[in-house]
Amino acid sequence: MRRYAQGQLDEWLTFARELVADSRGLLASRTDWSSQFKPDRTLVTQLDLEIEQKLRERILRRYPDHGVLGEEFGARERDAEWLWVLDPIDGTASFMAGMPVYGSLIALLHQGVPVLGVIDQPATDDCWIGRRGLPTLLFKRDGGRECRTRACAGLERAFVSVSSPDFFLPEERPVWQGFCERTGWRVYGGACRSYGLLASGRTDLALDAGLKLYDYAAMRPVIEGAGGVISDWEGRAITLDSGSRVVAAGDPARHREALELIQRLA
Repeated sequence: MRRYAQGQLDEWLTFARELVADSRGLLASRTDWSSQFKPDRTLVTQLDLEIEQKLRERILRRYPDHGVLGEEFGARERDAEWLWVLDPIDGTASFMAGMPVYGSLIALLHQGVPVLGVIDQPATDDCWIGRRGLPTLLFKRDGGRECRTRACAGLERAFVSVSSPDFFLPEERPVWQGFCERTGWRVYGGACRSYGLLASGRTDLALDAGLKLYDYAAMRPVIEGAGGVISDWEGRAITLDSGSRVVAAGDPARHREALELIQRLA
């Protein structure tokens, strides 16, 4: 397995911030909020398409031998050694409704493993960037600073986020109901912001189902670099081949406890 150097991580950090600037520029210029439903009943706007297209073009100009996988335009060289994964607007429904929890997600995978992750929230001027093996940074206008998850005494004290209970299949709903009964408090509808807040120590757990790779690939470097853990519901680390269900925790002990609960309820 070919390794990558510290200098490459620094280069990706700089390039990721350039991609964020492109995405934010398009978001700031838009006044047309029209949208349409895709076949899977999720929403897409013209802006989703424009952002992804611009980011893809910029990536392939800089790294023509890399692959790109995006929500709107699918995969190019999905099995490439280096694969960029893009979600131009995560939380499109929130964006359409004027709720400031939407964001852009950017991840870079090396041989199927996320090594760079970006959660950008332009409405609140928050941008989390994680690089494998290094502390997660939270950027705002006044610069970047390290962020850390928090300890949690037990599931009964945990603050839990879920993107939407509607995403859970009938056979998955007992898991969510079990978390409702055994945790301290729940928050809903935070989209990608929920994972950034977990990395910043504002919440304790995130539980989701019905997701795709572009919804969570960026989360692994961000969560791990802040001291937390993210996996699928079976406890496997997030990779290119992960499925639709993820659980993240700021406190590794709570992650283990959450997995035990999932196994009892699933």
